[in-house]
Amino acid sequence: MSMHTPLKNVRHLGSAKHGTEHFWQQRLTALANVPLTIAFVVLVIALSNSSHADFISVIGSPLVAVVLIAAILSVVWHMKLGMQIVIEDYVHSEGSKVLLLIANSFFCAAIALMALFAVLKISLGG
Repeated sequence: MSMHTPLKNVRHLGSAKHGTEHFWQQRLTALANVPLTIAFVVLVIALSNSSHADFISVIGSPLVAVVLIAAILSVVWHMKLGMQIVIEDYVHSEGSKVLLLIANSFFCAAIALMALFAVLKISLGG
């Protein structure tokens, strides 16, 4: 005996089967963000009184560039997931919800692309 109504099947309001994956992605990116953010803060403090040339040489080193790229990807993905949850939970109009979810995706992609471009340009000597 099922407790579901036929209307539920028509509206497709059942489980999307992605909640656990989303939950774990949030937790893993949060965990990854801890050492990456610490490394970023240490880098900012270390370069706070440096010249432009020193800054470019440090950012241009492969290890620092890889850490910065990993931080950008992890932080932006975590931001996208978090804002998605906020939008899904607090925006009740379906049209607004869809538009905001699309805007969230494009905004996060734009931020990631601009930051990655900057790091890659510096690290590759452009």
